[in-house]
Amino acid sequence: MNLGNSKVCLVLGGAQSGKSLFAENLIIQSSRPRRYIATAQAWDSEMEKKIAAHQVQRGLGWTTCETPIDIVDDIRAADQSEIILLDCITLWLTNLLMAKHSIERHSQLLLNTLINPPCPIVIVSNEVGQGIVPDNSMSRAFVKHQGNINQKLAEIAQQVIFITAGLPQILKGPK
Repeated sequence: MNLGNSKVCLVLGGAQSGKSLFAENLIIQSSRPRRYIATAQAWDSEMEKKIAAHQVQRGLGWTTCETPIDIVDDIRAADQSEIILLDCITLWLTNLLMAKHSIERHSQLLLNTLINPPCPIVIVSNEVGQGIVPDNSMSRAFVKHQGNINQKLAEIAQQVIFITAGLPQILKGPK
């Protein structure tokens, strides 16, 4: 599986589904210089270990931008020869929510940038709408925002891939 002529590829999946590894392999196959936009923040030791594991998994050869909020700036800064891995929208939304930033404003800036990105971009995002309805308003708001941004990203993307148990399913675009 490859990106073909896709400028925007969305890779969706549940937690621990293998979506990041799949997206990394798509990027590596492109043979372009690789830019990694990391949205994760190490809030605790478990997250520190997860970030370290992702760094080891990726290996060398990546320009890494650790950007919990202002991802649009890093996308715009990319060279047209590069390819971007944005991992992940779910943590980015969490960061926006926790910092009390306008999710709508930041989301619209991202979507506007993705209409004509400077180079190909693979975006990783969690599909969170397949579980039960959360019992508190903050969680319900998060699920609403995550579902909305995923739908809008899928509309813009030329390729959408859903990962289940490490197995890719093409939802939209070239195989």
